[in-house]
Amino acid sequence: MVNQSIHAKQFSLFIGTSGQSADGIYHAYFHTDSGKFKEVRRVVNVDSANFLTMHPTSPSIYAVCKWKQGQGVIGYKITNENDLVEFTRMACPDGLGCHVSIHPSGKFLLTTQYRGGSVALFPLDTNGTLGTPLITDHQGGSQVISSRQKQPHPHWCGFSPCGNFALVPDLGLDQIVIYRVNLKTPSIQFHSIAQTVPGGGPRHMRFSQDQNWIYLLNELNLSISIFKWDQAKGEAIFHSLARTLTEEQKAQETFNSAAEILVHPNGKWVYSSNRGHDSVTVFTSNNSGTLNTSQTQPIRGAFPRNINLTPCGSWLLAAGQDSSTISGHKIDPVRGHLTYQRGSITNAPNPVCLVFASSQKLTQN
Repeated sequence: MVNQSIHAKQFSLFIGTSGQSADGIYHAYFHTDSGKFKEVRRVVNVDSANFLTMHPTSPSIYAVCKWKQGQGVIGYKITNENDLVEFTRMACPDGLGCHVSIHPSGKFLLTTQYRGGSVALFPLDTNGTLGTPLITDHQGGSQVISSRQKQPHPHWCGFSPCGNFALVPDLGLDQIVIYRVNLKTPSIQFHSIAQTVPGGGPRHMRFSQDQNWIYLLNELNLSISIFKWDQAKGEAIFHSLARTLTEEQKAQETFNSAAEILVHPNGKWVYSSNRGHDSVTVFTSNNSGTLNTSQTQPIRGAFPRNINLTPCGSWLLAAGQDSSTISGHKIDPVRGHLTYQRGSITNAPNPVCLVFASSQKLTQN
């Protein structure tokens, strides 16, 4: 199940849902030969499953979500039938998280609270049970876009490839806040910042395949800030900027915002999703700090808040939150371009997160 080969023809997919019609976490199988989704079903009834993450070594999945008495993180064991059985739950005093990521050691996880303006560290014991969270508050606001940047809004959390640093893009600050990780405690301590373009609104980020570059997706101005990463120092130096849409493309819609960014396992291509324009932009990368647009592909749905790659790297799946659809796009092995195949689509209410049971190491840098 969780240890399925990346060369498999069938992959186990978990789907987080959040929105007016959302009603929990779903499971489906995706078949790479046919591009079809099979056996789509709800496996957990829970509110606002904003993001999911897999444990690095055990068949467990964690969700930031809400319940009647509170909000925080729930951990589930994955059964052989791909049902989810809750085994741990812990509230977050600073509100509902928008993202969650587990340290590669499995000793703790982080969540970001967009409205609370904070990062929460939940210790994990050897069984994966959640401990009481430690809250780190962000301060300030860039004020460039007054309606969105008056205060901090941490939006994503993840770790450097070496595991020594935690990185948190903050939409309200126009910064990546970088923390040094202490595994003995465990804890995080402020280390440095990386400043993006004014009014960019950092959302999500990924490391390049060679680990020398950071691709930071800016939600508000639909761009990617590219930073040179110094692993020894834990510093990110701004290098260049790439646009996810042209001004002409953005003018076709009344609303646009960037949502998710991915790096293909071969390192040659980068993908980002555009809400409003409802598309995925494909970039070519030569690991030199530049990205060049090669395609803009419609997702055949609305509001792609999340996209993900199959563990084998042959398909990109796009979750249309407003259309309650998940569509499959086959990846050209030479150019990285996307092709939608008729019938490669399924439904789940307001999908916002796609996680493959075997894809953690590929997609959660």
